Amino acid sequence: MLALIETLPAATTIVLAALFGLLVGSFLNVVILRLPPWMEWQWRRESRELLELPEPYEPAPPGIVVQGSACPKCGHKLAAWENIPVLSYLMLRGRCRGCGTSISLQYPVVELLTAILFAACAWRFGASLETLAAITFTGLLVAMAGIDLRTTLLPDQLTLSLLWIGLGLSTITLFASPTDAIFGAIAGYLSLWTVYKGFKLLTGKEGMGYGDFKLLAALGAWCGVGGILPIVLMSSLIGAVFGSAWIAMRGADRATPIPFGPYLAAAGWVQLMWGPQIIQAYRSWAGLA
Repeated sequence: MLALIETLPAATTIVLAALFGLLVGSFLNVVILRLPPWMEWQWRRESRELLELPEPYEPAPPGIVVQGSACPKCGHKLAAWENIPVLSYLMLRGRCRGCGTSISLQYPVVELLTAILFAACAWRFGASLETLAAITFTGLLVAMAGIDLRTTLLPDQLTLSLLWIGLGLSTITLFASPTDAIFGAIAGYLSLWTVYKGFKLLTGKEGMGYGDFKLLAALGAWCGVGGILPIVLMSSLIGAVFGSAWIAMRGADRATPIPFGPYLAAAGWVQLMWGPQIIQAYRSWAGLA
């Protein structure tokens, strides 16, 4: 399959990656919306079992793969033509065909974003194994960012998958060597864990969640130990800008928790794509090259 992909022209590869991104983006919407309720349902079951509490009837939430899409308000089952990425949203004019309820903009936004990012991966790495790995990396980051924005959760199912895939790919030194990936994962986890512990000792409050540590560890496994500092700096800058804008638009208090995962995801994606070039450009600008 890889040999076949490598024979494709650059423009064809980019277009195919974008189309594939639309399809994957549609699935990522399902993951973003359905994984957290499924996790919470499982937590409640496990908690009742651990505490030996009665097991009330609580039907399982919709599954991620098997069950088809439906309107959350009226239950209208979506036909095949209503599941076409972006086009269905436009044809339906952003409303459910069954009850007329507005369809969240999240659906076309995630689909378009995934398509653009996949196309960027193909443009950056061409028809190669790096592109296949990069779009896997991208898809997981989009799912995690979406879930964190909605729920302030970063599921282990996604963060640890990203970590192990990154460590596995290091055995063929695709983006980082095994040593670089291992120390990158360690440095990523410990850097935010240290900040978390220091902040808690000083204020008695938790400044971030353990999911953020795991996500940065995963990014370290992909980008290597040298990518940790740029990722932290970029995510902090992005978080300061967009976090302040988010607080201002919502009129929220500055103590309002803001998910940090999306900023880590954005910085990690940029670092994997253009990290060495960014560092070289900075060194040249600073007269260090």
